[in-house]
Amino acid sequence: MDNADQGSGTPGESAPLPLTEPAEGTPDVIADSGELRAACARLAEGSGALAVDTERASGYRYWPKAYLVQIRREGAGTFLIDPIPLRDQLAPLAEVMNSVEWVLHAASQDLPCLAELGLRPPSLFDTELAGRLAGYQRVALGTLVESLLGYRLEKGHSAADWSRRPLPVEWLNYAALDVELLVPLRAKLEAELAASGKLDWAYQEFEAVRTAEPPGPRAEPWRRTSGIHKIRTARGLAAVRALWEERDELARRRDRAPGRILPDSAIVNAVLADPRTPAELQKLPVFGGRVQRRHTDRWLRQLQHARTLPDADLPNTAVSNDGPPPPNRWADKDPDAAARLAAAKTALADLAERHRLPVENLLLPDLVRRTCWRPPSDTSAESVATVLAAGGARPWQVALTAEALSAALRAGA
Repeated sequence: MDNADQGSGTPGESAPLPLTEPAEGTPDVIADSGELRAACARLAEGSGALAVDTERASGYRYWPKAYLVQIRREGAGTFLIDPIPLRDQLAPLAEVMNSVEWVLHAASQDLPCLAELGLRPPSLFDTELAGRLAGYQRVALGTLVESLLGYRLEKGHSAADWSRRPLPVEWLNYAALDVELLVPLRAKLEAELAASGKLDWAYQEFEAVRTAEPPGPRAEPWRRTSGIHKIRTARGLAAVRALWEERDELARRRDRAPGRILPDSAIVNAVLADPRTPAELQKLPVFGGRVQRRHTDRWLRQLQHARTLPDADLPNTAVSNDGPPPPNRWADKDPDAAARLAAAKTALADLAERHRLPVENLLLPDLVRRTCWRPPSDTSAESVATVLAAGGARPWQVALTAEALSAALRAGA
């Protein structure tokens, strides 16, 4: 069946129809430059936007690169491309893709690894973000396809190791289905957004996602070790840092997910137990395994390094933060700021409900907190609008919230 037929049913009238394979069958993976050029020629002859998705190997590999790129276009069909052997031969694909609008689901997850391949959209439509703005509470791809198109996608391989070769046929089938209905889904959502007066808002959001700068390196990333709250001393934190950095270097060299080198829980357990000998370390969970025993000296060396570190080189027990304190402390630190935040939350929740929007899409919570903690001296709507725009709020968000936030900033304890 073609995509027009697939999207023609009225949602909710009958049980969703399982979609178990693509309409034209599961395509073979393209891993040859000649096959890629032929695919690009077919894509160039197609019409409309490109449905685009990627598969990565999160949880298996260190680097978040794409191990499969899925593309579908009306009149051309679906293509599955292995970018690993073709990494330096993707110019023909870039020529096609970089001049046509893309349709993606949760675009911010896919754009960075596609940009590494030289693939960048001139414009995009994000069906997940569109679903949020349209007022849907559940915006997973399968959920939206079922609600709006009446089909149930077969899921189950999103967390697979996509660096594996060859890829199993059932995985390829799953990957192809992820782009099978993106364009019909986009048409439904676009119509809903237009009918509710939100389409311009959506395109402002899509452009913000498309042009977003990649995040800079995180300060002290080792502090995100799961379970680190159990470590109370500066020297204990130094040991976490030493083990984390050694693990990260090993993971980077081997291109393996850090948790597969050594789980966070093992790092915390080792710091709490403070083993001094190989036998003591190997008694701990994980460290006694066959693979881990090969690294015993490596981990003990880092623990010893943390023990002998000069006090001046120990990390702070408190995390440095340039933002406001946690909101639960505001009432004690600054009652007026707490009153401003409470008033702002109430006003924004009311606006969000009125416009059928998630409140976090109406205005970023961090921007709200920062504005309430240190408001501008002039709390007029015009001044607040300037602050919000400087903080990254889109024009539609500023127009919708500046007046309400201005009134909230004049609240007092």
